[in-house]
Amino acid sequence: MLHEYLVQLRWSDPDLLGHVNHARALSLLEDARLAMADDSAVERPGLILARLEVDYLRQLYYRSGERLVVRSCVTRLGTKSFTVRQELVQDGEVAIRADMIMVLFDFGTDSSRARTEQERVHWSHYLQE
Repeated sequence: MLHEYLVQLRWSDPDLLGHVNHARALSLLEDARLAMADDSAVERPGLILARLEVDYLRQLYYRSGERLVVRSCVTRLGTKSFTVRQELVQDGEVAIRADMIMVLFDFGTDSSRARTEQERVHWSHYLQE
């Protein structure tokens, strides 16, 4: 199942030409990832971003009050990490596509950790074959 999340562009996101800054757009994807992970079924917080690969497919424009959709899914579910694909859509077209590896992390031991059964169930819900 796809996770869809509406994001609001902010006045500070664009450059002088009205294009959304590439780094600012990544924070919109982060907001959607946080919403995807925000579930009471995930009992042990602790996720870190280990890898990020981004394709900027078209320009993203700032329009006051416009809300964009971020579509997210899990493309790989491992024992200690998983891969998330996200697409930021404007005007019905994908403007940004990103793949990221998220690592389950124990901040107390400063190391990766195995996923719990509850986490497997939670992230499997978004798994795309």
